[in-house]
Amino acid sequence: MFKSMQRLLEPPTIEQCRIELAGKAVDYTLKRSGKRRRSIGLSIDERGLTVSMPLRGSEKWLHSVLQQKAQWIVDKLAEWEARKPATPLWVDGQFIKFMGEPLTLRVVPSLFDAPPLLRGRQLFVHVTDAAGQQVVEQAVARWYQREAELLFRQRVAYYAPLLNVTPSVVALSAARTQWGSCTARGTVRLNWHLIKLPLRLIDYVVVHELAHLVEMNHSPAFWQVVARACPDYQRRRNELRRRETVTG
Repeated sequence: MFKSMQRLLEPPTIEQCRIELAGKAVDYTLKRSGKRRRSIGLSIDERGLTVSMPLRGSEKWLHSVLQQKAQWIVDKLAEWEARKPATPLWVDGQFIKFMGEPLTLRVVPSLFDAPPLLRGRQLFVHVTDAAGQQVVEQAVARWYQREAELLFRQRVAYYAPLLNVTPSVVALSAARTQWGSCTARGTVRLNWHLIKLPLRLIDYVVVHELAHLVEMNHSPAFWQVVARACPDYQRRRNELRRRETVTG
């Protein structure tokens, strides 16, 4: 009895592994846990394949399950890879996203650096002749962050009264896996990369995080709060999930 309880309390172990499946080398995260797990679970998202299994499960059992699901795993990983947006080249004429619409990046040689300037559907970035793509990327990132901060504050000011909440702080986030977060102290953080998405999805994340000031969970009561300001939240949530690489 004591040994059984001890196994349940053992902390999970996490390791990075590789296996050949359907002729392809596949990296995956292996999580072993003794907390009542009796089967092997597979999940695939933007981070890749994660395998969860009992702490004492055998390697033979693990490899057998992975080989049985080999084609499914390879196909799903390929689907996620296809969803990833192409990494932009920070050069003149390149397209970048702003509030769901494409902008043409105009890189203008100049004697001095200047903040990017939006004119119609073109973003002008003035850089010195010696500046490389990294300088252009950093300039655009700062512009994105400035625009995001202004827009997010406007959207929070609009939706907070509808939900009868008052966040103590609204700040930008650069989290890799979350569009937003909210703390019990009332701090709402919104990922600045949201500024690249359509306004309807930005609004959904704003409402989602503000709703946590009423319900700090994802219970039915929480979604009722979200629905007050965003009745079609499920459609927006699904659209965001199809796009996401990084909601709280």
